[in-house]
Amino acid sequence: MRIGIYGGTFNPIHRGHLTAARAAMDVLGLDRLLLIPASVPPHKALPQGSAEPADRLEMAALACAQLGPVAQALDIELHRTGPSYTVDTLRQLRMEHPEDELWLLMGTDMFLSLERWYHASDILSLAHIGAFDRAHPQPGEDLAAQKRLLETKYGATVAIIANRQVIDLSSTQVREALAAGRGRDLVTDPVYGYIQRRGLYGVHTDLHHLTPDQLRPIALSYLKPKRMPHVLGTEQEAVRLARQYGADETQARIAALLHDCTKKLDMDRQLALCRQYGIPLDDLEQHALKLLHAKTGAAIARDVFAVDDAVYRAIYWHTTGHANMTKLEKIIYLADYIEPSRDFPGVDDLRRAVHADLDRGLLKALDDSIRDMQQWGNPVHHNTLDARDYLLRGKQI
Repeated sequence: MRIGIYGGTFNPIHRGHLTAARAAMDVLGLDRLLLIPASVPPHKALPQGSAEPADRLEMAALACAQLGPVAQALDIELHRTGPSYTVDTLRQLRMEHPEDELWLLMGTDMFLSLERWYHASDILSLAHIGAFDRAHPQPGEDLAAQKRLLETKYGATVAIIANRQVIDLSSTQVREALAAGRGRDLVTDPVYGYIQRRGLYGVHTDLHHLTPDQLRPIALSYLKPKRMPHVLGTEQEAVRLARQYGADETQARIAALLHDCTKKLDMDRQLALCRQYGIPLDDLEQHALKLLHAKTGAAIARDVFAVDDAVYRAIYWHTTGHANMTKLEKIIYLADYIEPSRDFPGVDDLRRAVHADLDRGLLKALDDSIRDMQQWGNPVHHNTLDARDYLLRGKQI
């Protein structure tokens, strides 16, 4: 396996970093790309107003959505005390990947000063070097000379990576633009949403009065990259159903965008939020992780974004459903179930049923869910049974 290692302060990670990373993936044929934020960079002090290490890690993780599933952000340097020396990171990664080919990626300035790095000779023995080149189409002579020197003196393997989509941009420029009320286009949408939500780099956003378009990047910032297409697809389907069945489109968009905002949290954090917001849990919910994110997500939506009660309830009930659901609750439950990225046996039949008749489609969705849960040997929540039985009693259809 060929693994790229791209470290930096990522304060914040921006589109210049990502075009370079993409170039390395393409030129070197990387199987994995590791983005590694430094906790305490040894070569420069972080300026006042910088994001905390945990924030820079989270932004790097969100930026991975732009690079695909081969990219991953690692906290390997955030757990150490003292400066984040590259050689220590490479030693740890070499132990974890003894048979893999490691490529340390770096910009032009770093590459030209590599011999002065802490334990430079060890670095060159632990990993190959991939240096980004700003010049096109031929590498600059200074890079070529440095490549020859490292290969001759240290026996290093060095590749000069042409970045044909280069965006010549520094994190300093990004921070300055953000502080001045600009710069949204310099970072990805989820990263910008995270900056807004956390109030980083002098960005101040009123989270209580957001349109769906303003909310979207912030909602994405709560998610793992692999879940982002699902949430965007749920919004798309919720709009379609709201228009077809006469529900409030803005409410549908907001509920869809926030319905999974706590999905990635583990059991301990879910239960902590339930305690914080006074959310009652029955015996099944106290042990079933997948049932909690709807309740905690609704609480976050109301607390952080001041959503109205209809949106709160649509998020709260989107996993189990309940008897006598409102139209918006039905739409979010079903949009989550049949959004375009869903691909399971019978989904097309369910989509046709939903778009033919909302309540009959809901009954089919509930029946399918109950049947699947029973086949898997999983307990079915009583609210799901109640929702199905209410429809069967003919009060809705």
